[in-house]
Amino acid sequence: MHAFKLKILSLSSVGFAFAALGHQALAQQLHPVTDAALRNAGTTGTEWLSYGLTPGETRYSPLNQINTSNVSKLGLAWSYDIHGGGGNQEATPLVSNGVIYSMTNWSVVYALDARTGREKWRWDPEVNQATVRPKLCCGVVSRGIALYEGKVIAPTLDGRLDAIDVETGKPVWETRVAYSQDNYTITMAPRIAKGKVIVGVSGGEFPVRGFFAAFDANTGRQVWKFYTIPGDPSKGFENEAMRKAAATWTGDYWKMGGGGGSVWDAISYDPNTNLVFVGTGNAGPWPESVRKQKGMDNLYAASVLAVNADTGILKWYFQMVPGDEWDFDSVQQLMLADITVKGRPRKVLMQANKNGFYYVIDRVTGKFISGQPFVEGTWAKGLDEVTGRPIVNPEAHYGNQPIPIAPGPGGAHNWSPMSFNPATGLVYIPASLTGAFTYRADDKFEYKPGKQNLGTVFAFGPNGPVTDGKPLPAPPTIGPKPLANERAALVAWDPATQTRKWIMPGGGSIGGGTVTTAGNLVFQVIPDGRLVAYSADKGEKLLDVQTGLRGGMGPPITWELDGKQYVTVAGGTGTVQFTPPGGAAPAPARGGDGIHVQAEAGAPPPPPPPGFGGGPSATPKMLTFVLDGKLPLPSPEPAK
Repeated sequence: MHAFKLKILSLSSVGFAFAALGHQALAQQLHPVTDAALRNAGTTGTEWLSYGLTPGETRYSPLNQINTSNVSKLGLAWSYDIHGGGGNQEATPLVSNGVIYSMTNWSVVYALDARTGREKWRWDPEVNQATVRPKLCCGVVSRGIALYEGKVIAPTLDGRLDAIDVETGKPVWETRVAYSQDNYTITMAPRIAKGKVIVGVSGGEFPVRGFFAAFDANTGRQVWKFYTIPGDPSKGFENEAMRKAAATWTGDYWKMGGGGGSVWDAISYDPNTNLVFVGTGNAGPWPESVRKQKGMDNLYAASVLAVNADTGILKWYFQMVPGDEWDFDSVQQLMLADITVKGRPRKVLMQANKNGFYYVIDRVTGKFISGQPFVEGTWAKGLDEVTGRPIVNPEAHYGNQPIPIAPGPGGAHNWSPMSFNPATGLVYIPASLTGAFTYRADDKFEYKPGKQNLGTVFAFGPNGPVTDGKPLPAPPTIGPKPLANERAALVAWDPATQTRKWIMPGGGSIGGGTVTTAGNLVFQVIPDGRLVAYSADKGEKLLDVQTGLRGGMGPPITWELDGKQYVTVAGGTGTVQFTPPGGAAPAPARGGDGIHVQAEAGAPPPPPPPGFGGGPSATPKMLTFVLDGKLPLPSPEPAK
């Protein structure tokens, strides 16, 4: 009898425990973010579970409630004051089980009720801003988080990786990826592959040896690590890939801090081949003469790497810019899709590279399929039709004489996300159309441990690059003609034929981004504060909303809840206090991996871009739109 009563009490306790979970916890159990859910992410479009929506980073939603016939009726459903500030809102929000999760400046994570915008919780990792700020190569920015089995996976600027409970906002585990004391930071969004968190490190032009690593998503334990640059040969090589890479470097390359090759953005995953694809940054310092690497390829900088998700073993690589000395990182979005090329179905990896070429590569073998310039450029004559290796203009290999090269370090396409619509077959690229930079090797370069080491001096004049008052000669130009009097545009590109289908002004390679839908729409966020919608097939402008969130705009997402489709954007920087490393005078910085450049003696420095250099800016906010939304847009009050 007593035993029976004890069982009854036990069952009753269990019942109370389940009741205490509450509605949202039960919802999490009904729709957990598992490997299967991530594999099928984007199938219905109701949720946005990972950075690029799909494992292939296509940013295509099958939702069509909002379409070309009614997109002009979009209005505000709710707004949320993100608080804080200090940099751009570059994160892509995620949506799961009626909750929006995102990250803002200084790696602060927040969760909102998707129906109302009400804050559920907020988690601050309390990054030591005073010590980390001088180590930032790219501003106080973070591009996002990941979701997995009841956890928000959040990287921090100071090199930590944290798992946070989706319901409570409390930490579950914490691990260390890298240390800011070693000049590493993390600005990218992590990706999930078979229960592993894949994340890379930023470092820009600091002395670092780039790498990316995999961590168990449930424990934080490191599973494997892959360096992108070979180390000191006398210490042995971590794997055969590093041994092979070392043959493409010469001299004591490792003595200048590691060689570069940071991984600050692009990672995608193909569950069918179990391959993780990673883009790598440039080698450092920039000029091959300063690196003492003249004529060397310098693997695996400025490359795309395909590694086995279980082991981290290299399957194949493709180097976009061998021996790069123009800062042409290959970390831009790596998009996976199935397209038909010359009548043959192909499983491809695609990238609109910073160097101005659009690449289509076989994602199974790594073999080059095609590549053409999507903007004007001068650094190369084209790509080899068989290998994809660039045919570099001899004049582009600069020395002590300055020469203007296009694209410049900001790139024709940087971190601003593009999207692919399978119905139109087009990729929508936020592109910078102009932006030549004048490169000159620093003949007085001295390596500085712990500081940025570009090895390059840029020359600026009031009307562009000059020397002795005369315009500098530039290599010949290739690529499609830009729009007249426009510096940036949205380019609709056909990857199957490598041709431009339409182009509309506004946007650029840095800031904002796109999402495309089955409603024959492309939504674009433009850093001047606008949310714009075009017809995906023809590029007809159908919506243009000025949000007031000038500067610091992040990419748009779309999702569905309670039978309604929504569009969410975030923007604003707050008050930015940015001091270049080493205490130098303020210098221009680019979103993405950031640079700090020294102007030619006597030449006026170029103005800093929006969001850098201090001063007032719009308070960071998240805005969510719905058909027939009635709320007024919040006033773009300056940050305090």
